[in-house]
This record gives sequence, C-alpha cells and structure tokens, in this order.
Amino acid sequence: MEPDRAPIDAVAPLRISFVGGGTDLPHWYEEHGGAVLSATIDHSVRVRLVPRDDREIRVRSLDLGHMVAYHLDRGPAYDGIMDLPKAAILRMGITTGVDLQIESDAPPGSGLGGSSALVTAVVAALAMLTDRRLTAHEVARLSHRIEREDLRISGGWQDQYAAAFGGFNFLEFSRRDVAVSPVRASPQTLAALARQLLLCYTGSVRRNVGLIDRQIQLHREGREETILGMKRLQEMAFAMRQAVERGDLDVLGSLLDEAFVAKKQMNPFIAEHTPIEEMLAAARSAGATGGKICGAGGGGYLLLAAPPSAHEAIRVALARSGGQFAAFTFSSDGVRARRGRHVWAPSA
Repeated sequence: MEPDRAPIDAVAPLRISFVGGGTDLPHWYEEHGGAVLSATIDHSVRVRLVPRDDREIRVRSLDLGHMVAYHLDRGPAYDGIMDLPKAAILRMGITTGVDLQIESDAPPGSGLGGSSALVTAVVAALAMLTDRRLTAHEVARLSHRIEREDLRISGGWQDQYAAAFGGFNFLEFSRRDVAVSPVRASPQTLAALARQLLLCYTGSVRRNVGLIDRQIQLHREGREETILGMKRLQEMAFAMRQAVERGDLDVLGSLLDEAFVAKKQMNPFIAEHTPIEEMLAAARSAGATGGKICGAGGGGYLLLAAPPSAHEAIRVALARSGGQFAAFTFSSDGVRARRGRHVWAPSA
C-alpha cells in the first residue's frame, strides 16, 4: 500500500496569562506549589506538514522568512533558526522526510505563548502522521520536554498546557503533577469579560534578555522581594479566578494592576528598556482601569481592562507610542490536526 501523502494541517492556540506566570517554574512550585489563570484565544500557530518520499526535512517560516533543510541521516544543526521544529522531529522519532510550513499570529517573544504553541502544533501534526495517540497531558509534557530539556530554553509549564488543553483554565503545579481545572464562569460572564479587555502590542518583543534566568537567580539568592512577589502572584491567581467565577468583573482592572506590581516585585527588570510602563500609564490616563504585561516581560503585548466606552481613547493614546491593537475572542479549542476529513485531537 502506498503511504498517504496528503497534507496534515495542525493548529494550536495562543493564550493570555492573567496572573501567576513565574510560579509555574520548578524552582518555585516544587517547594511552594504554583498557580496560573490562563485563557486561550482565537490567535494561533498553524503548521502544514507534507510527507516526502525521501529522508529530507525542510522547514519554512512564512512569518520570519526562514528556510532550513537537512537530511535525517545527518541530523539538524541547532543554530537558533527553527530549532523548535527540528527538536520536535527528533524527539518524535520521525524516520521519513517531511516538509513543514509554519505561520503564527504573533511574533516570537511576544508573551502569548507562541513558542510552546508552535511545538505543540508540530507534535500534533507528527502524531497524526505516525498514528500516535496522546492525551492532552502527554502532549503538554512532550512539548515541555522538547523546549526545556532538549533545547534547554528557560521557562515554565503553563504555555504547553494552555495549548494542549485549550479554554479558560486554572492551572496548579506541584512536584506530583499539573492539575487543569476549567474556570466555572457562564458564557455571559466570559463575553462581558472579553468586552472589557484590550490586547496591545508594544512594538517590540523579548529577544534573549534572560529575564527568566534572572528571576531564577534572584530566587536562588534569596532576594526577599522576589519571594514576596511570587507568593503574591500565586495568591492572586486564586483571587482572580474567584472574581471571574463570581462575575465580579469590576475588580478586574485593579487585579491586573496588582499583578503587574507583583511581577515587578518578583523581577524588577521586566520593563527595563521598554515602553511598557509609559504605555500602561497612558492607558490609565485614557480610561483603563488596569493592565499588565503578557508573558515574562521585556516587550510584547499588554493586557488592558477598561469599560468599552474608553476603548477608543485608549487606542488613540497608545497609538502615539507605537501601540498596535489586536482584536481577539476567547477560544475553547486546544491543539488539533486535520487530514482531509479526519481530525486528530488529544484524548481525554
């Protein structure tokens, strides 16, 4: 029987982390536990896989203009160009050639979990290619292993779990496992929440500034403010989850502000050499009730809360600083792959 050469299309969602990022790293959660409130959105990373009849691998990024090619017998060079899909192909034990084409709705380092979404989408496409069944937990753990162990990229666990599971979730981290609990909020509450939120790109992205490594080092040094900031972030994840489940959205802005303060307390370098604080101040002056940086900091996206009546004034104010707004809605779908009429999704 001839092998199936039909293309496989995989998609993994990007996410907004409301609060708790940083507590999903092992140096913290192994001793204290960790908690993150996270929601996937209708922005994504998309991967098209086309099987080949040889052992050549070709990986192309439509966004970045990168193209890499290598033979499976010789293996790839890990040179910072498309290393994530290279490592995923090796980890998944692929023995036949493939062409991979990658497209993302957010640039690398933007704070929306794009790198992990990319790995998760590639894992899904390769799993469908090899007819391999995986649970959502297995997809997340496999993607984490590719990033953190194979490539030694610093970071936590939340992004892989967000992409694998999808939805609005409360994630809890411990030595034993990761618990994923859907937030119990009505569709009306989530729609009202989405109407209050704005997502603004600051015009720059985080590029190898070592913020996560600095955070880990500050904790190892026993810096008191770092420890207090992390404790506060963990507590706030529970508080914000409860506020959303109660439908108490009036407190959202102040909670986002407090989350940003706690994040700076944890790592005072997150806004260094960026327009982040200037843009947050401008947003508040234009009517925002609060806001924070997405991801580890160093640039990327701001998440702002404001009454819809203030949105236009905020857009105008931040556009003066180079801000670019991205419309979004919450999405409940985790990673998926499709080949013709057949769909691959993580099992329960």
